[in-house]
Amino acid sequence: MPAKDFLSSMQKKRLQKALQEGNCSHFRERVLMLLLLNDGKTYSEISAFIGCSYRTVAYWCVHGDPDQLDSLRDRREHGNFRKATDEYIQLLIEVSKKSPHQFGFECQHWSGERLANYLAEKTGIKLSGTQVRRILKKKDSSSKR
Repeated sequence: MPAKDFLSSMQKKRLQKALQEGNCSHFRERVLMLLLLNDGKTYSEISAFIGCSYRTVAYWCVHGDPDQLDSLRDRREHGNFRKATDEYIQLLIEVSKKSPHQFGFECQHWSGERLANYLAEKTGIKLSGTQVRRILKKKDSSSKR
């Protein structure tokens, strides 16, 4: 375990700024781990304070490089691989606002499955009806904010 005050003043400022401005909770936790370690806290104290495992604290305190903030990031902040591109989502929203009759369907309303199948024909991107409904729900709730 490094000695207390092992961070330079520049590293400490950079970490403090990252702690305030970071948009991923996992990233902010890891930054906080390094700052607490710099203050002389033990891995046990840090894990109790943050509410994560001792092993997690030990890993990030060893592998996190205060000079390379990207070393404290992982792929979780990017989310899962997304099949639906921005263009797909835009087309989904446009199509969902129109009647299925305009596209040659007999039905009155769009179902998630019907939208997914129609867009799969048009774009080649195959999503489930559940995924399509989830995208629409997310877009609908974000437009109400």
